[in-house]
Amino acid sequence: MDRPRVVPARRHGRDRLYVRLPDGRNIAWYDREAARVNLLDAEHEDEVLAALAPYLTGPVAVGPPPVPTPADLARLSLHPDDDLAPNRPGEALLVDLDRAPGPARRLRPDPRRAELDAQRTVGDALDAMGGAGGHALHSLPLPGGHRVHHLLIGPGGLYALHVRSAHRQRVTVAEPQVRIGRRPPEPVLHRVRADADRAAHALTAEVRPVLVLAGARRVTVAAAPRGVRILTDADVPELARGGGVLKPADIEALYAAARDRRTWAGL
Repeated sequence: MDRPRVVPARRHGRDRLYVRLPDGRNIAWYDREAARVNLLDAEHEDEVLAALAPYLTGPVAVGPPPVPTPADLARLSLHPDDDLAPNRPGEALLVDLDRAPGPARRLRPDPRRAELDAQRTVGDALDAMGGAGGHALHSLPLPGGHRVHHLLIGPGGLYALHVRSAHRQRVTVAEPQVRIGRRPPEPVLHRVRADADRAAHALTAEVRPVLVLAGARRVTVAAAPRGVRILTDADVPELARGGGVLKPADIEALYAAARDRRTWAGL
C-alpha cells in the first residue's frame, strides 16, 4: 500500500500537518503549538509517526484528539460576525482612519496615528504573553462608541487596559487628571475606571483598571490613583507575572464570553 502523505493546513488559527491516506482520508494531525500528534485511527500509529518524523521537533504526545471543553464548543459555535477575537490592536482607529484619512498635507501629524501606534505597541506586548496561559482581546466595543482598548485574561486575573500615547514626553498623574507633555490635563482616570467597571459588569467578574502611557520618558505620580495601575508599555509584561487568581477553566470560560460581541451589547 502507498505510504500516507503529509498535508499542511491551518485550522482555527493554528498550523497543522495532516496525515492523509492515498484514498484522501485523514488519519491524524500534528499540532505544532501543542506538540501533539492526534490519531484518528490508532491502527495507523506507526505509519503516522514515520510520515511525520521529518517534522517532529522534540518530544510529542501521541493519542486520540482531546475532548472539546465547553469553551471550545462555545468558540466553534460563535458566528464570525460576533467573534471579537480577530480584532486587531487599535481596530477602531484603523477603521476611522480608513473612512476619514484627513488631508494629505497637514501642518501637524494626525494624533490618531500616534494613538494607533501606541495601541499596537501594547497589543503586541500582550499577544506575546500568550504562552503564560492567558488570552488578550483588543478594541472591544462598548455602547456609546467607547472601546476597551485591551482586555487581558490570565492566571493573575482580568485587566482592562486603556492606552495613551506619550512618546518621549513627561507625564504627571494627579487623581483624576493626567497631563501628557504640554497638553492640558484630562480626567483620564475616570475613563479608565469606567471602562473596567463596565467590563466587570459584562463578565460578572472583577476587572482591574490599568492605564498604559506608551513611550513615556518619565512618569510622575503626584497623587496615588484610586485602584488604577499606572504602567508604561515596557512594564506591560509585569501583568503576566501574577497568578493564583483564575484557574485554566475559568480563563477559558471568561475568554469565550469576552470574545462574544453580544456580551458587550447590553451594557
